[in-house]
Amino acid sequence: MNPRTVPSRRGAALRLAAASLGVVLALSGCVQSGRTSHPDNYAGEVACPVDPDPSITTSARIAWQAIPNGDLVVKDLQLLEACMPEADISWLKMNSGGDVIQAFGSDSLDISQVGSSPVVKAASPPLSKDLKVVWISDVIGDAESLVVKDPDIESLKDMSGKTIGVPFGSTAHYSLLTALGEEGMIDDVRVINLATDAILAAWQRDEIDAAWVWEPTLSELLAAEGHTILSSEDSAGLGSPTFDLVAATDKFVTENPEFMRMWTIVQAEGTRLLNEEPELAATSLAVQLGVEPAEAKKLMPGYIYPSLEEQAGPDYFGGDGLGKALTGTGEFLDKQGEIDSPAKDGVYSDMPYGDAIEEVSK
Repeated sequence: MNPRTVPSRRGAALRLAAASLGVVLALSGCVQSGRTSHPDNYAGEVACPVDPDPSITTSARIAWQAIPNGDLVVKDLQLLEACMPEADISWLKMNSGGDVIQAFGSDSLDISQVGSSPVVKAASPPLSKDLKVVWISDVIGDAESLVVKDPDIESLKDMSGKTIGVPFGSTAHYSLLTALGEEGMIDDVRVINLATDAILAAWQRDEIDAAWVWEPTLSELLAAEGHTILSSEDSAGLGSPTFDLVAATDKFVTENPEFMRMWTIVQAEGTRLLNEEPELAATSLAVQLGVEPAEAKKLMPGYIYPSLEEQAGPDYFGGDGLGKALTGTGEFLDKQGEIDSPAKDGVYSDMPYGDAIEEVSK
């Protein structure tokens, strides 16, 4: 995949979302009473997009993050539970890619939402976890951005001597390092490790001058007199695209092919809803993120949500595009000293697992 094609795809996604605004949907857009962030508390009938398969009895530990993509729609609508009613599915909340790396390292996860940078770190020494990338939840655009407090700062060059907060090991961290490296400023700023829920507090206490972060913290900083000067879309233009992916252990994927097939069908439906029924999808995002549907809808244009057919194509799982992107990420992280050493040849390029995507897309 050519990273420089990302902005044009994002433009297409924006046009699709804009066109979808005129579609009249049966959904009212209101959050259902009693509906909370835990899927077991959802009170409503949810239809599986295909015939449910009660023969699947897999136990799956699935980690999620508060990122506005199809994974949250799937979680909120309980589509996995509807399609595999006899499976034992548990959802675990993760705050960042660093948390996901630790969980994979302790063998406490089977599948997880994770950024492209963290999944590469998890596959690198010393962890060297045998992971497969099974889905692209989104290509990150301006939904991850560098927000600064001082109104006089207009570019990264103005940040010399400043302190920037970012969750280490995240895609935001990777994008920040890319931008700093491009400007030759790695040693000119202080970069500190802060979880997303700690960034706003550090901002309010004047402990940081800026942060590269994602929603909903991004909007909170902008509301607190911040402004953006760079985004992950800019980093993609520098040759370092970032993704929110779903990764699974090789062992789980190998032992549960029927689960992975149905899981892929469900994820494709979550992505379809984002692209074709944004009002409905925004309601699910709102519930899971704890915001109003109108606010959730505003977050969606910051991402590109590749469809099942696109993911099966040559830019992603149907070719070597995704493998090359992960390999490039590993090379960059090694150069920056963010991993102890790169994985063996072929590890990163072999991480994409497209079998289920290819089967379902036929």
